[in-house]
Amino acid sequence: MSAPTTERTARPRKSRTRSRNISVRPALVISTLRPHQYDLRAACASLICPDCKTWVPITGIQGRQQKLVPHDTGRAGKDAAVRCQGSNRLVTVDVAYETWQERLQDGGAETAARRPTTVLPKAFSPRTDQTLRARAERTSAGRVADWNAVLPKVTDVDLVRRQVPAGFAPLDGPPVPMTTLHPQYPAC
Repeated sequence: MSAPTTERTARPRKSRTRSRNISVRPALVISTLRPHQYDLRAACASLICPDCKTWVPITGIQGRQQKLVPHDTGRAGKDAAVRCQGSNRLVTVDVAYETWQERLQDGGAETAARRPTTVLPKAFSPRTDQTLRARAERTSAGRVADWNAVLPKVTDVDLVRRQVPAGFAPLDGPPVPMTTLHPQYPAC
């Protein structure tokens, strides 16, 4: 039998293993990690491996001996199969679930308090500032006077718009109406 010519790739990580192997490295104490770096829920007990920085399940969370699941450093099926040094490392869970949950919630509230929540207005340009000040200083009498000054020009423009150019009437079909049509619906 010959050796395979292709390089092995990382395998999908099992959520539970029954390996009796134990790493020779010292046990990883949960209290030394930050609350957002581990999860103590029984359904998905896991933590961020300090060596490869990936989430790794903890086996035996309710048993007498907890340890990290054997895992590769790369992505499953993509990277080379290089076993992480943190595989099968014992884990000492010295934080109660309730304490962890309180620390996690306090950290979230503390982080939210540090983030600015108010929307700061955009700085005005000098022209915008001048326009806003002039608008605030105007009175209703000033607005009427401004409208009366512009009214003759507006009337002239309206008269020009109402004029129909000669020679542009449609050849086929009914003539173009010069008054606004208001259809009358029959009463029921």
